[in-house]
Amino acid sequence: MNVMESAPAKSSLMSPESDIQRTQFPYVTGTSIVGIKYKDGILLTADMGGSYGSTIRYKSVERLKPVGKHSLLGASGEISDFQEIMKYLDELILYDNMWDDGNSLGPKEAHNYLTRVMYNRRNKFNPLWNSLVLGGVKNGQKYLGTVSMIGVHYEDNHVATGFGNHLARPILRDEWHENLSYEEGVKLLEKCMRVLLYRDRSAVNKLQIAKITEEGVTISQPYSLKTFWNFSAFQNPTVGAEGSW
Repeated sequence: MNVMESAPAKSSLMSPESDIQRTQFPYVTGTSIVGIKYKDGILLTADMGGSYGSTIRYKSVERLKPVGKHSLLGASGEISDFQEIMKYLDELILYDNMWDDGNSLGPKEAHNYLTRVMYNRRNKFNPLWNSLVLGGVKNGQKYLGTVSMIGVHYEDNHVATGFGNHLARPILRDEWHENLSYEEGVKLLEKCMRVLLYRDRSAVNKLQIAKITEEGVTISQPYSLKTFWNFSAFQNPTVGAEGSW
């Protein structure tokens, strides 16, 4: 009798509802996103690497996506979580379009929505393992912001995620100005990505640059940068080093 009574309890413990799981660490990840404002709109760039741990497993991962009519999103971090975020945004844009009231979500609204999503998931101890950059143009107003996996967010004239925060932002602080032409903006982003390629082991030499203006979103075809690997520091990096390393 006691055995029979304990069976339902055991069954409930083994049910899917009791097997709640949390993502402990990301699996396939993308590295830095760099974004800037330029004279006519917003420019974002990202390489196309997808790392499985320390192995660069995939080299054709697109991490720049349009969001509605006025926004552009780039993501570092877990690729599957980025796909989940895009599903949320697609549903949001569809719901907004169903009102058919002549209005559409702008980049500021999309950015605010993402901050709430990321912070909500963080509070559930089940975060989306991404750092996001969202830019856009609506009614002549340029907008560029970022949000981390725990909901920390801000907007600025230039932003970056991952190693870009440490290696690209100093370059942007020195060389960015608000009257950058498209060509100058692309050249500046390529300089940042070249430095990241040299210094970030997860970066690959295959990137895309996306722009958004009042006319819409344009994402370039993948291409590679011209590089130079014969710097003396690259050829013998341990010269002058002390210790067993």
